[in-house]
Amino acid sequence: MSHDHEHGHAHDDHSSEHAHDHGHDGAHGPHGGHAGHSHGVSADADRRYLIGALSLIAAFMVGEVAVGLLAHSLALISDAGHMLTDAASIVLALIAMRLAARPAKGSLTYGLKRAEILSAQANGITLLALAALFFYEAIRRLISPPDVEGGVVLVTALVGIVVNVVAAWLISRANRTSLNVEGAYQHILNDAWAFIATAISGLVVLLTGFNRADALATLVVAGLMLKAGYGLVRESGRIFLEAAPTGLDPDTVGARLAAVTGVVEIHDLHIWTITSGYPALSAHVLVRDDLDCHAVRLNLEHELRERYGIDHTTLQVDHASPETLQLGSAPARAEDAAHCRDPHGSPHRAAHGAGAPSGESRTERSLGTH
Repeated sequence: MSHDHEHGHAHDDHSSEHAHDHGHDGAHGPHGGHAGHSHGVSADADRRYLIGALSLIAAFMVGEVAVGLLAHSLALISDAGHMLTDAASIVLALIAMRLAARPAKGSLTYGLKRAEILSAQANGITLLALAALFFYEAIRRLISPPDVEGGVVLVTALVGIVVNVVAAWLISRANRTSLNVEGAYQHILNDAWAFIATAISGLVVLLTGFNRADALATLVVAGLMLKAGYGLVRESGRIFLEAAPTGLDPDTVGARLAAVTGVVEIHDLHIWTITSGYPALSAHVLVRDDLDCHAVRLNLEHELRERYGIDHTTLQVDHASPETLQLGSAPARAEDAAHCRDPHGSPHRAAHGAGAPSGESRTERSLGTH
């Protein structure tokens, strides 16, 4: 008689600290939704600090463009362009916060939590485009430099340093677990360094008349924009490609879960990120046929939550049987593979004898050895 009892999906049910209550078939229980979690962009990211930083940046950016045009300084204009992307990233973060706060419903089973990832990617692409534009213009000005008002550039850059430091301090008080908020914070820090480079170029022009210093400072600014843009596109791209979160190796996690007492095998293991700070995991778990599937599942959920910080989990737990352990070979009958028609990734098995009781279980006797 087969002991392949399907217990379906369990998603952090019985967890006292998380309001996910899923039945054995994977459906949401009476708690519903995702209440009790603070994932990605949330109310914790204080809108007041972001709006304060946005107001500072926008006001200074307008003045910087005007001064840059009057002083014929590409470095100031490129700084203003960088600040424009900073302002855009904060605006997008504020919009994403509001969208992400909407409850999941209908076909949007996760709600709009990836709105911040979309905005982060758009912001990164904009940074890359502006960096390319400023690289081109800086090289052109290195070849044929215009006259630059060094004193005006120096004073404006010094004011810009102060504005960026204050804006960075405001954003640092918001929730930086959001990819958008952290991106805006890093942008503003980069802007501070860019203004330092611009101030140095203004001082060089003022003291020596070496106008190419302005173009050289622009190359520094463009390089910082390139670095920040690439980082945002890379991180948002990993999330869209459902890659495992940085620092979490699925093989290591699978091996650790397989070492939990009573686990025979872990397969179909997937780890991905819904949005910033919101990792998720699903897996098919086979346990010894003499143990309670639910007790083993609770141990696995505790391990994932405490060791890896993953509390959004979906685990399908079954008792191990000869059929369920034949994942790597073609089944003799179609119904033998019905539990897992298209397994993904390598299975992770418990060390020989690690999950076995003092005597052999019925599964081990029927298989001979595991």
